[in-house]
Amino acid sequence: MTCVVTDPCINCQYGECLEVCPADAFHRGPNFMVINPQSCINCTLCILTCPVEAIRSDYELSPESRHYIPLNAELAQSWPIAFSGPPAHPDAHFWSTQTNKLALLQR
Repeated sequence: MTCVVTDPCINCQYGECLEVCPADAFHRGPNFMVINPQSCINCTLCILTCPVEAIRSDYELSPESRHYIPLNAELAQSWPIAFSGPPAHPDAHFWSTQTNKLALLQR
């Protein structure tokens, strides 16, 4: 089992999850963060911390969101580990209320 970052994180990247992750499992891309399933220890601290509820346990994902499981694994292989980083996306407050943002994901 692993935690998975989903749609609400796109164009938000608040980053509180980075601060609590004991496994350094997060990787940061241009406008999205992912969790490396090989590093995640499923402590769920990130789930509790995410202000936009973008992180879920893989077994709790709806069928419509299950495609984020392989997407997190794929992008974690090419994006750098995010120990900390720049602040949230400049328009994070606006984007946190938007849905169906997958088309906006920058690789």
